[in-house]
Amino acid sequence: MIEVTNLVRRYGPHIAVDHASFKIEKGEIVGFLGPNGAGKSTTMNILTGYLSSTEGTVKIDGLDILEHPAEIKKKIGYLPENPPLYLDMTVKEYLSFAGEIKKLPAKEKKDRMDHIMVTVGIEDVAGRLIKNLSKGYKQRVGLAQAMIGDPDTLILDEPTAGLDPKQILEIRDLIIELGKDHTIILSSHILPEVSAVCKRVLIINQGAIVADDTPENLAKRILGGSHILLRLDGPEEAVSRALGKIPGVTKTEFREPQEPGTCEVVAEAARDIDIRRDIFRVLSGASIPILMMRSLDMSLEEIFLNLTTKEEANE
Repeated sequence: MIEVTNLVRRYGPHIAVDHASFKIEKGEIVGFLGPNGAGKSTTMNILTGYLSSTEGTVKIDGLDILEHPAEIKKKIGYLPENPPLYLDMTVKEYLSFAGEIKKLPAKEKKDRMDHIMVTVGIEDVAGRLIKNLSKGYKQRVGLAQAMIGDPDTLILDEPTAGLDPKQILEIRDLIIELGKDHTIILSSHILPEVSAVCKRVLIINQGAIVADDTPENLAKRILGGSHILLRLDGPEEAVSRALGKIPGVTKTEFREPQEPGTCEVVAEAARDIDIRRDIFRVLSGASIPILMMRSLDMSLEEIFLNLTTKEEANE
């Protein structure tokens, strides 16, 4: 488990991280988001032991990172946005070098290298110079470097930066697979990728954690409740009358119809109330066919912009 408590990092008068606190349980894949300059990279560098904090504590599996730096670094694999690759080494030479830095015994290092190269899909380029590899393969080599010491936690900073759509999908699938055996902190500006991989997001803005929840719960918090979008085969007046009979519905909002002869409406309920069954029962009783019914959720981009823009406006 990763436990961060009142983390502060100052650069002179500038506060890069401002009393940030959060916990990440073992086996979670957590998206770590923030605008440029929000303190995201600084926080990740503190988690890896690359930077020290001005105040606060970071504990991993109960060990304080300042008191047990060597033990902590064995538990963490880090892939920075620009992987620290030695371009004139072959892939195999580079991973062997990384294994030596991690102080792996020779026999264990070889087995670990072979396993990782298969896992990240670089066994076919093991003998090639890194400088001759594509951007996608270089990213995979960087990920292999992060995994060489068999860490419990992987911190991945922009792992899909500069990749083409096919490579992004491959890295996304790989991260999901790695999440079965590792705790993963994933930072990315490609928010659909975070949505596809992470069940929970942390959003940092101006050095402070402004959100920590699932995207679904954050959307409900911002919207103020749950919203159901309905496309119905019936007139607005009859629909309004029928939905008004449902106790859980607090508000209805009609929208421009998307199909001729239909009615488009959003039914709003309190945050923790599921009104779908009641909607079906009442509309069936009123002989109003339901052509479509789905939850109206905010995208992660909308959540991100809402929270970060709101914080800046408050400032």
